[in-house]
Amino acid sequence: MTDREKRLAWFTEARFGMFIHWGIYAIPAHGEWYRSHAQVPVEAYQKYFDRFDPKACDIHQWARLAHDAGMRYMVLTAKHHDGFCLFDSKLTDYKSTNTPAGRDFIAEYVEACRDEGLKVGLYYSLLDWHHPDYPKYADKFHPMRGNEAFKDEKINFDRYLDYMHGQIEELVSNYGKIDVLWFDFSYENLSGKAWRAEELVSMVRKHQPDVILDNRLEASGEEYGGLLGPSPAPAAGDFVSPEQSLPQGCILNYEGKPVTWELCTTINNSWSYMLHDRSFKTASFLIHKLVECVSKGGNLLLDVGPDANGRIPLESVYALYQVGEWMQRNGESIYGCGPALDLPRPDWGRYTRKGNIVYGHLFEEPIGPIPLTGIDPAKIRFVSLLRDGAEAHDGSTALGARKKKDTRFVSLAASNNNTISLPDPSDTVLKIELAD
Repeated sequence: MTDREKRLAWFTEARFGMFIHWGIYAIPAHGEWYRSHAQVPVEAYQKYFDRFDPKACDIHQWARLAHDAGMRYMVLTAKHHDGFCLFDSKLTDYKSTNTPAGRDFIAEYVEACRDEGLKVGLYYSLLDWHHPDYPKYADKFHPMRGNEAFKDEKINFDRYLDYMHGQIEELVSNYGKIDVLWFDFSYENLSGKAWRAEELVSMVRKHQPDVILDNRLEASGEEYGGLLGPSPAPAAGDFVSPEQSLPQGCILNYEGKPVTWELCTTINNSWSYMLHDRSFKTASFLIHKLVECVSKGGNLLLDVGPDANGRIPLESVYALYQVGEWMQRNGESIYGCGPALDLPRPDWGRYTRKGNIVYGHLFEEPIGPIPLTGIDPAKIRFVSLLRDGAEAHDGSTALGARKKKDTRFVSLAASNNNTISLPDPSDTVLKIELAD
């Protein structure tokens, strides 16, 4: 087992985590990219810093919600692109401890994660629209792009890199064990060497040898970077991070071998709190997408955006509690599972697998018996409902099944020809035990 595989062991066991985007951008409530999209000057943005005081923020409630939803880890934005820090950095005054809140939210968050038994992840933006030495006029994302006042500005980008490396060293030195560092992101000529990435990773590993890194020191959310190549450099990270787009199947490297990956996606259409975004995904949809990720060898990092008071929207809370109820009964089909590579996808849902157990995820109510597509009937020892252990009885005598000797059919109905209502409408899981 390689060092990378050892680091990732808990991650591929966990499969499900919570992403949180939160900062002073929750006050204008137009998203974490508000400064860039509206090209807001730093002076105009200052009013949000000056009034940031989320008295209702209880980060232990966030962690408890993640735990109750069946999540095993969390990732919180320690610093996003606007440069505002949720931690008590000694390298800047632009931090939460200098706002009316006066709180080190990262310290609170780390404690809350540990209290709930969750792995600790920190997001850190490589971009910084507040730092004076970050590119402005010619940068495609900076709020002051194209602003003539900055056309001939002289900056010292190495001074920014020293600052960035220094802040990351604070995060990996001052808060105990960190399990995930989630960098965001590389683009155009700002990638890899431009970030002094090898130096950065060496420093991080000195303090946190077991921390896992995403691939965005080299790539964006649309790219996979060096992890798919023959000799990934340390800066290639440990897992790839597709964003808001599910891969069509397992992500494979140049040899055709699966690569560890994590889908990051939002519970509505926005990463941070957006006043007018009410398009919250249902619990059933979220369960299906979690299952789909695992069936393709990936994790799901599901994002919620607390409001300016520090509260997670009720729509998110309700959906996550429903997901958690499903996970209490069916989490065995998620944790430590992966794809059933030797089996075709069944018409009625998806398969996940752990060793000699295949989990059949029924997304739709069947008409008649359920075919265990692609599984050799001779290898099936027992089939039951994961939620309660009840046997799924033989359905081979039903109409349409009698002549298909190469497929095992099971029935959840009193009669093999009856239609049933699934016990778990979102996803009823069959536990299919196979011979060793």
